[in-house]
Formats: sequence, structure tokens, C-alpha cells
Amino acid sequence: MASSNFIDYVKINARSGDGGAGSLHFRREKHVSKGGPDGGNGGRGGHVILRGNAQLWTLLHLRYTKHIKAEPGGKGDGGRRSGAEGEDKILEVPLGTVARNAETGEELGEITDDGQEVILLPGGRGGLGNDHFKSATNRTPDYAQPGGEGLEAWIILELKVLADVGLVGFPNAGKSTLLSVVSAARPEIANYPFTTLVPNLGVVAYRDDLSFVMADIPGIIEGASQGRGLGLRFLRHIERNSLLLFLIPADSEDPAAEYETLLNELREYNPSLLDKQRLIAISKIDLVENEASEREKLRSGLPDDVPNLFISAITQEGIERLKDLIWTTLNEPLSVS
Repeated sequence: MASSNFIDYVKINARSGDGGAGSLHFRREKHVSKGGPDGGNGGRGGHVILRGNAQLWTLLHLRYTKHIKAEPGGKGDGGRRSGAEGEDKILEVPLGTVARNAETGEELGEITDDGQEVILLPGGRGGLGNDHFKSATNRTPDYAQPGGEGLEAWIILELKVLADVGLVGFPNAGKSTLLSVVSAARPEIANYPFTTLVPNLGVVAYRDDLSFVMADIPGIIEGASQGRGLGLRFLRHIERNSLLLFLIPADSEDPAAEYETLLNELREYNPSLLDKQRLIAISKIDLVENEASEREKLRSGLPDDVPNLFISAITQEGIERLKDLIWTTLNEPLSVS
């Protein structure tokens, strides 16, 4: 997916439809000069609805849609005829989309399944016709209910990428290269920071026709949790990943310190991210001499409770073992500390 076409944030003004007014009507026919009330109810206004569509991967189609308005309900009529319901306005969005009220920050709903629907703004109720108000003591009510007004709000739609594995690391850690090796995804790769500006998804084939989805999250920088660079845009995509794979390049000056910095950025942004299962892969191991002492230096200081291994996308070292470790970790119950 091209970076210019990957839109993961839009803000729209939405309004649900007004409800139709109830009818004030009395039965009048050729031989019935003083019939009773027969005014029908008004129809409800149209809802503004969010619907999941597994074929969509971005909010691009809503980028220039600033105003959404559902149809009003129809008015009631004589003969107890109800007004038509207003047509709903349905916004199809990719899985992983979260809707929030732009003013209050309240979460209105999130879409995780294909075809799932969330009513963002309900339409106004239809007014009751005068037929509804007749009683033994009031046989000819001369009033009907107006329709309820629709709701209006500015709504923010944010896309959080859904994937089994999220690659976490500083820019140029080798995340895009790894994704290109283990899947059919073809992210842009170059030897400079911030080659990746949007998440890339790849389906990783595993043994016996099994598979899992891996997401190349754009590189984190120190201070990302405070909004430095494009940090907040990058970090929100990590929230929806089941497993976090930290990539630390073998030419890092201090792998343990780099891991702690990455971990701290996740902690500052959302402490619950630390509850996710974690793996550490020391990438670009082909740049280091193949000696046990050199490799042990890279491992020193890394946490004992987080599995780690060496990989190279160039020589393929450790790639199959990494797939095995990911699959095993994804399919084992999460331990509660």
C-alpha cells in the first residue's frame, strides 16, 4: 500500500436524521362525517452507522468526506399510516477502526469483525400521531407529537492495524527487511531512517498451511510517547497486536539500553502494552563475527524472562526458528504475573 494512500485518521461532521412528525388527522369519509382520530406515527430518522469491511485497509475513501447526514423520517398520515423510516447513512471502514467524539474524547465504538455495525448517532424518534392519544376520557385528541431531532457531532475515526505480531524498533532496525523476507509484502527498504512511514502488513506462511499476520510498524524514536516526530501515530498501531517482536540491530552500541528505551516509550504511551507477550530478535547478526563471545556481549543485559534469538534477513540465519518461536508464543496461554 502506498504511503500517500494510507490514511489512518479522519475527522468528520455527522448528523443523524430528524424523526418524522406524527399526524393530526380524523377519519373523514362520505358517510362518516365525524370519525375518530386516525393520525399515524412519524418514522424515525436515519442512523449514522459504522460497518466493518474486511476488504478495506485504509480510511482513504473518507479522507475528503467532511459532512455525513442521514435522511429524516417521513411524516405520519391519516388512516393510521406511519411515515417511512429515514435512510441510514452507513460508513464502511476497515477492521481495527475506533470512533471517538472529537469534543469529549468518548469512545463511541470499535470495529473488529467483518459486517459488524455500530450506531454512532441514532436517528430522532418518530412522533406519535393523535390516534395514539385517544382514550375513554379523550375520544378526539387534537394534538400529535413532533418528531425528535437528530444528533450532530464531530467524530474522529482512527485506524489501528490488526495483526498477530507487531515489529517494534528504532528506525533502520531491519523491520521492513524482515517482513519482506518472511512474507509476500514488499515495503520500501533503504539504508536511512524513516523509510517506513505507514504500517505494512504481511501474511507469514507457516508449517502445514498455517499462517499469521505480521505488521511492520514505523520506527519509534525516543520521545515518541510525548508526540515527538510522528510517535503517537506510530504507537497506536501497536495496541492491536497480540505479540510484540522487538528488533534490535547487532550494530547497536547497547542492545539492552535500546530495548529499555523502546519499552519505556510503550509504557509512557499506554502501560497496558507491557502486558502483551514479547520476543526480542537481534537483527543483522551477519554484521558480527560468528563467535560465541561476541554474541554473548550482545545478549548481556537483556531480560531473562523475554526469549531472544539472533537473526539475519540476508543469510536467513534464525528465520525459521523465529517463526517457530512466534507460533508457539501466539498459541500458548498468556501467563499472569
